[in-house]
Amino acid sequence: MTVVRSILLFTVAALFEIGGAWLIWQGWREHRGLWWIAAGVIALGAYGFVATFQPDPNFGRILAAYGGVFVAGSLAWGVIVDRFRPDRWDIIGAGICLVGVALIMYAPRSAGGS
Repeated sequence: MTVVRSILLFTVAALFEIGGAWLIWQGWREHRGLWWIAAGVIALGAYGFVATFQPDPNFGRILAAYGGVFVAGSLAWGVIVDRFRPDRWDIIGAGICLVGVALIMYAPRSAGGS
């Protein structure tokens, strides 16, 4: 259950961070206005809190693993929201990142963490 909770938290974090950045992009680059930018800033702030609920106590490990989720999530966001078509290298790269997430977060560790 801890792994499922962790994956769910990574997913929520990605939605807040990627969505927040996208809102700021829309507000500034697409001239949608300050309300879009403000919503993006709020979403990015919410992203910062989500990581604190991860079951692992190590900030560096969580953020390192989240980097892989961010990469894959950004490509998925592009496909769903912006109709971006990733090529095979995008997909392979995202897959490698997700393997890294699994190793960093879910590999068996000794009590000392090494």
